[in-house]
Amino acid sequence: MTSQKIPILLYSLSAVLGALGQYFYKKGAEKISEIPLYSNLNIFLGVLMFGLVMVLFVVSFRMGGKISIVYPFYATTFIWGSLIGVFWENESWSHIQSLGLGLVLLGISLIALKGLSAAS
Repeated sequence: MTSQKIPILLYSLSAVLGALGQYFYKKGAEKISEIPLYSNLNIFLGVLMFGLVMVLFVVSFRMGGKISIVYPFYATTFIWGSLIGVFWENESWSHIQSLGLGLVLLGISLIALKGLSAAS
């Protein structure tokens, strides 16, 4: 079986870039009435981030990434997005949200482990 380490790393990087893309969309949307869409740098950066995500997806698959193993790692976008919201936007945070993110991590781990054992 092809090693899944590099494809997993690429998908993990994609998750961070995807969360950053959402952040840039949010910042761009806040100024949409002041700045025309075509000159809104934040919207452009969001589109750029998602373009890079798609490139990393394709590279991952070209390297033999198995969708059942690598794709769950993209779900960490929820975690990165939440952290960006809390630390960059000063959004509130609760214990219930921590529990939810812990469950997301557990689910990702279980899906990926099952995929790795099935691919062996």
